[in-house]
Amino acid sequence: MPAYRDLLAQLRGEVDEIDVVRARDLQEEALFVDVREQDEWDEGHIPGAVHISRGFLESRIESAVPDKSRPIVVYCQSGNRSLFASKTLEELGYENVTSLAGGYTDWKRSGLPTQLPQSLGPEQRQRYSRHLLIPEVGVEGQLKLLQSRVLLIGAGGLGSPASLYLAAAGVGTIGIVDDDRVDASNLQRQIAHSTETLGDWKVDSAASALRALNPDVNVVTYKERLTSENADRIVGDGWDVILDGADNFPTRYLVNDASVWHDVPVVHGSIYRFEGQVTVFKPQVGPCYRCLFPQPPPPELAPSCAEGGVLGVLPGIVGSLQTNETIKLLLGIGEPLIGRLLLFDALETEFSEVKLRKDPACPVCGEHPTITEYIDYVEFCSGRPAHA
Repeated sequence: MPAYRDLLAQLRGEVDEIDVVRARDLQEEALFVDVREQDEWDEGHIPGAVHISRGFLESRIESAVPDKSRPIVVYCQSGNRSLFASKTLEELGYENVTSLAGGYTDWKRSGLPTQLPQSLGPEQRQRYSRHLLIPEVGVEGQLKLLQSRVLLIGAGGLGSPASLYLAAAGVGTIGIVDDDRVDASNLQRQIAHSTETLGDWKVDSAASALRALNPDVNVVTYKERLTSENADRIVGDGWDVILDGADNFPTRYLVNDASVWHDVPVVHGSIYRFEGQVTVFKPQVGPCYRCLFPQPPPPELAPSCAEGGVLGVLPGIVGSLQTNETIKLLLGIGEPLIGRLLLFDALETEFSEVKLRKDPACPVCGEHPTITEYIDYVEFCSGRPAHA
């Protein structure tokens, strides 16, 4: 068997190597892959690099770099492990792989930019360990979640499961807007509440549940109904995503208009009896709620869950789908439901999808908007003319 030094010498004749000057010039076009161990990465790394330690390279590289023609610069601490890693990538079919001679040591010694990551504590590493194993999340993604801000409209059927899963995922700040109290009829589906919180404000009940679930989460409560008077104050408070669990049309239209004007994406969900739907409204990218529903349906054709009922588990399914879309938006991964309305039939256990288009004549997000300030949304949804 050849000795380690012999293998290293052999690889230097087979694998392309570049120095730090050439590597610096490739930063904009090549992906840097750091194959060091976690403790080495935590001490500093090349900005923009992807961390896949050598022991996980074969199992994780294809998820991190699906395009095998993309230029890759592999580096370790001194340039030895990266040779072995580069050879592995070539054997996996990657076409343009180079190893950084001298590794991170030479990069740092040359005075080139380095990045010290914000790190997770030992308890956080344990709590989010299953996230850290996913290449699309990892440490950087988890840190991004911990720095994210999500606003929940409602702490009821959809807001309850969504809030719990957002907190469990480690979303750092969760705002909750609701002006209702916990009632016994809520407990069949609103799982953030319990018999112990009957009569309490829903925002307080939910906040207690979230804080007990995950102390990393900061819960901001708004014990009020979202209105035209407070929308700018609440929606304009620096949220990354709004998760809309409203159960009435005036609030949905208000959330839509405020989100367009504040440029905040909305993950919309609605439920009725055995049917649910989910979509994502992202300003300037896809349609908004008014593109989908220019006019609200007559009240007699749109009964609420209190009037028509809802299967208790349905909000859990739809709220979880909303949470999934929210996390995708926060991490910038996958294909969000922008321009796509996902429909779910719980009786048939069937999903279907409807394509949505942005309406150039939309009065709020269209080319020539006619609604540029808040209106009387209750009046608008009653069928009477709405005044600004």
